[in-house]
Amino acid sequence: MGQRSLEEEKTFLRQKVKERQAHSENPAQDRGLRALRKRLKRVQRKLRIQTTRRAKAHPAGKST
Repeated sequence: MGQRSLEEEKTFLRQKVKERQAHSENPAQDRGLRALRKRLKRVQRKLRIQTTRRAKAHPAGKST
């Protein structure tokens, strides 16, 4: 298993969550589904932080 980019991880987790929700009778009680959602939220948070860091490091209109 190789290292995935955050974007790839995000799409993979979204797909897994959708599959798991479709097959789960009671998604509110499914611990595995909850863990997948938590992983997805963690990846989304990392991506959001990454984009804000890039925006601060290279502000538009600034010449360096």
